Amino acid sequence: MIPTGSMEDTLLVGDHLLVDKLAFAPGGSITKHILPYSDVHRGDIIVFRYPIDIKQTFVKRVMGVPGDHIRLVNKQVYLNGHLLNEPYVVHKLDYMDSYRDNFPSEPNTPLFAPAQAMLERDVKNGEVVVPNDHYFAMGDNRDQSLDSRYWGFVPRENIIGKPLVIYWSYEASTEDLSNPAVTIPHLIDVILHFPTKTRWSRTLRFIRSYPVK
Repeated sequence: MIPTGSMEDTLLVGDHLLVDKLAFAPGGSITKHILPYSDVHRGDIIVFRYPIDIKQTFVKRVMGVPGDHIRLVNKQVYLNGHLLNEPYVVHKLDYMDSYRDNFPSEPNTPLFAPAQAMLERDVKNGEVVVPNDHYFAMGDNRDQSLDSRYWGFVPRENIIGKPLVIYWSYEASTEDLSNPAVTIPHLIDVILHFPTKTRWSRTLRFIRSYPVK
């Protein structure tokens, strides 16, 4: 279930997803021989355990794989020296932020320890270099996303899988969905407004990756 707007407009608050946990099965797993297997690619939307608190599950887009060089200049992403075309990205804030939009740079906000370590250890010639067995992930709502810029890389072992389909989408607020348990007010809201707040056009919509090169 998507509780925040960090992946808008690809995924909306209130989208409920089915996740393929075998999509990125380890190469030595028996599943490789009986099910389709692929590695994690740039542009994949992934579900993973939040590195700062593995009890939380995050959904972001992979922007960098091991060995990639990444930087942002005036909100635009450069990957391995090339400006990316990102039709999935939205910018909902007009102002330019010195760290968020020109990355990596001097932080203007407190960072989590892994992000600070990333800036100290993994920046070369003004670009972040993604280390082995790690990935750089960002939200499509680029101006309002708590992502690798603030908490560092996603370790390979934290990746749970790939979202496949939106099986139900319900128009709810972030406050309604911030509690992992189902609250009584939210349950009552669903019972009373299921037909009108369900986003029927998003029901059974497949979630597709966009190749990032």
